[in-house]
Amino acid sequence: MSNVTPSPLPERDDALYLRDMLEFCDRVLQYSAGVDLAGLLVDRMRYDATLRNIELIGVAALKLPDSVRALAPEIAWREIIGTRNRVAHSYLTLDNATLWLVVTESVPHLKGQLLAFLDRWGPPPD
Repeated sequence: MSNVTPSPLPERDDALYLRDMLEFCDRVLQYSAGVDLAGLLVDRMRYDATLRNIELIGVAALKLPDSVRALAPEIAWREIIGTRNRVAHSYLTLDNATLWLVVTESVPHLKGQLLAFLDRWGPPPD
């Protein structure tokens, strides 16, 4: 084993986490397009991919500092992170009806809020 201490990863620009959240929202919407709840439940790969991206939305939200979240109080940050925690830690007891509401209502709503927030915050870096 080497005694070399790895250098820390460079910090990411906060806007990148917001764009990650948008990408994960798009994936949830793509994976759930054209199916109803029953269809999502029987297609395990689609279901797992959808859950994973809901979880990743919360992970990215958790990475944002409170100072950035405070700039968009209209976004339900605590609920987003709470949903991530439920998906990550209680996936065997997830309520399917609630999950479907997240997929069909919360994620599209969040996507619109994120787009508005990014637009207000300024152009993305190159």
